[in-house]
Amino acid sequence: MERFFNTAGPQKPDINYSIDPLSRFNLDEMLSLIRQQRYFVLHAPRQTGKTSCLLALRDLLNEQSDYIAVYANVEGGQASRNNVERVVGATCDTIAERFRMTLKSDLPVNIKQELKDINPDAKLATFLQRLSEAMPKPVVLFIDEIDALVGDSLVSVLRQLRSGYDLRPVSFPQSVVLCGVRDVRDYRIVLSNQDIVTGGSAFNVKAESLRLGNFSKREIYELYMQHTRETGQQWDEACFPMVWESTEGQPWLVNALAHEVTWKMKENRDRSITITPEMLFRAKESIIYRRDTHIDQLIDKLKEPRVKRIIEPILANSPEADDTLIPTDDLQYVEDMGLIKREKGKPRRIANTIYQEVIPRELTWTTQDGLIQEPQWYQNTDGSINMEKLLLDFQQFFRQNADSWIQKFDYAEAGPQLLLQAFLQRIVNGGGYIDREYGLGRRRTDLLIRKPLTDGYGGPVQRIVLELKIKHGSLEKVINEGLRQTFDYMDTVGSVDEGHLIIFDRSKDKTWEERIWHRQTVFNNRPIMVWGM
Repeated sequence: MERFFNTAGPQKPDINYSIDPLSRFNLDEMLSLIRQQRYFVLHAPRQTGKTSCLLALRDLLNEQSDYIAVYANVEGGQASRNNVERVVGATCDTIAERFRMTLKSDLPVNIKQELKDINPDAKLATFLQRLSEAMPKPVVLFIDEIDALVGDSLVSVLRQLRSGYDLRPVSFPQSVVLCGVRDVRDYRIVLSNQDIVTGGSAFNVKAESLRLGNFSKREIYELYMQHTRETGQQWDEACFPMVWESTEGQPWLVNALAHEVTWKMKENRDRSITITPEMLFRAKESIIYRRDTHIDQLIDKLKEPRVKRIIEPILANSPEADDTLIPTDDLQYVEDMGLIKREKGKPRRIANTIYQEVIPRELTWTTQDGLIQEPQWYQNTDGSINMEKLLLDFQQFFRQNADSWIQKFDYAEAGPQLLLQAFLQRIVNGGGYIDREYGLGRRRTDLLIRKPLTDGYGGPVQRIVLELKIKHGSLEKVINEGLRQTFDYMDTVGSVDEGHLIIFDRSKDKTWEERIWHRQTVFNNRPIMVWGM
C-alpha cells in the first residue's frame, strides 16, 4: 500500500512517510537524563512532532526492559479549567488507563479506584506513589500537552509531580518528562484568586529544557525522496530550495505542501508527472486559502495582545526595536509558538515565508471582502496587470478611505501597508502570487507580484516589484533611499517588468493634495515609478 504525507496526529511509519523520531533529538542526552533520575521538559511549537518523539522513546525504553515507560496525554483536562478535582481526576484516569494498556493488567485502575475519596490536591501524587511501588521496575512517565491545563488545576498537577521527587525511583516515577508548546519556566499561571504563579516555582525540580527543532534541509529531501522511491514520482530539483524557503523545515508545513501537491491535486496522482515549483506555489496558496487547522491555530494567536505586541512592529517595519519595553516572557511566548525567529545579531522576524503570507492576509481578510475591485478591471489584453491603473485607483481609494479603514485593523501601526496589501491581494487572487519581505529595522516592505501569463509551468510570468515605505524625516531623503532599495530588490529578483516605490506620508499637517502624487524616475538606468500616498 502506498504511504502518504502525514498532516494530522503522530506519525505511523507503516502508512506515513517519516523521519525517524529518535533521530530528531539528542537521544544520548535524553537517556542520560532518565538514567540520572531527572525530571525535564521537551517543548516545541504545535505540530512539530513532539508526540511522535515521545512515543518512539517510550517504545525504545520498553524494548530495552530497564523501565516501564508510559505515555499519557492530559489535554482532556483543559475543559475543566480551574476545577482541580475534575482535572486531577481526569489526569489520574488517563494515566491509569495508559498503564493498563502497557501492562495488560487492571492493577493501575484498581489502585486509582482505591483513592477515589482522597483530597484532589494529593490524589495524583498518592496515585503515582502507590503505582510506582507496585511496579517491578522503575517508572518513566511522559506527560503530553501539560500546558493545555490552566490556573489552579495546572498548579496542583505540577506541585503534586514535584512533591514525590524525593521518593524516586522506588516510590515515585524515576523520571517525568513534561511535554508542551512552551518551557514550564515560561508559564504565567493565573489562579482563580488572580494571583500569578510561574511554572518554574510550581515545578522547580526540572533539570533540563529540551527544544525539538524543525526538519533540516537534508531531512526534507529524505522525506520527499521516500515518496519518489515508493511511487517513482519525481521532484524538480528547484522544488527543494522553494520548500525550504517556504517552511524553514516546520514539519507540518513540509508535510502539508507535499500532501497537497501529491494527493490533493488529483491530476498529480498520475505518478509519471514530475512535481514542479509552480505546483508547489499553487499548493501553498491552497493551504493558506483553505485555512487548515494548523493555519487556523496560528491565526487565532494573532488576536492575543501579547502576540500583537511582538508581531505589529515587524509588520510595520519599525525602524528600531526597544526590547526593554517588551516583556521578556512575551517574546519567549511568541517564539515558542513558532511565530517568530530570533537569531544572534539579527532583528527578530516571522518564522517562514508561509507565515509571512498568512499573517497580513488574515489581518486584512475582511477588508479584502469589503473591496469592490475586481481583477479584470486592471487586466491588459495579454492577461498582465496594469499596475499604473491599479495604483492610481488605490491612491483615490486611500485618500477617501484610509483613516476609517485603518482604524478597523487590530494592527493599526501597520495599517497603510496592510491596506495596500489587501487591495493587491484582491486583484491577484486566483491568478497570481504576492511574495512579501518585511521585518524590524528594514524601514520598508518588499512586495513581488508574480502573474503567470499562460497556464502551465515554464510559461512567461509578469514580475512587478513594489517597495513600501513610511515617510520619516525629509521626503527627498526617503525617496533617494527608497529608489536605491527598490533598484536593489529589482536586481535581486531579476527579469522584473516594472518597479514602483510607494511612500506613505502620515503627517497630520499636510493636505491630501500634498500627499497624493506620482512621477516617473530613472535610477541606475532603470525606470521606477514613485508614488506618494
